[in-house]
Order: sequence, then C-alpha cells, then structure tokens
Amino acid sequence: QVQLVGSGGGLVQAGESLTLSCAASRSILSINAMGWYRQAPGKQRELVTAINSGGSTNYVDSVKGRFTISRDNAKNLVYLQMNSLKPEDTAVYFCYANLGGLNYWGLGTQVTVSS
Repeated sequence: QVQLVGSGGGLVQAGESLTLSCAASRSILSINAMGWYRQAPGKQRELVTAINSGGSTNYVDSVKGRFTISRDNAKNLVYLQMNSLKPEDTAVYFCYANLGGLNYWGLGTQVTVSS
C-alpha cells in the first residue's frame, strides 16, 4: 500500500505557472507508475501525465509542451510543473500511484485558471 498527499494547487491567471507535488509514504522506486489525473466539472476524470519507474513519461495531447512531470526518488516526491496554464486546465488534480496492479489516489488539489 501507499498513501499519497498532493499539494500545490491554487488560483492563477492564464499564462501563469503552478507546480503540484505528490508525496508518497514509501519509496517511489518500488512503484510501477505515478502521475496525475484531473477532473473538471461535468467531465470525466482524464489521465494528464504519468512517469514510470524507469523514468519514461507520457502526456495527454492537450498539455504536451506545457506540463512536465518529474520525480525525486530520494524524497519520494513526484512533481508536475504546469506552464502556460489555460482556463481549460481548470480542474481538480489527483495524484495516483500504480502499485501491484492497484491504483492508489491522493486527495485532489484544485487548480483554477482565470482568463
């Protein structure tokens, strides 16, 4: 099992940046993949980005070139650097970890981008 604590959300204007953090309760080297989902009002939850234990990453098309996921293995942290934010990025962002075939979730953090 793993507990996740996400943080770093907030209210920003379009074009600004935010960095989300996800702290894991165990070594992230033992976790298959970690990343972020988001859910906007009235929409389904979507996978934004993920990074696996080997460091490979993937992104949903709408954030490519603007968002960067990274990890600090020593601190058991995963970061999501979000640049050039757009109003359509407004959502609750959920950190997740895939461990042993199961997905674990942190509490969501709200990101609101005003135009």
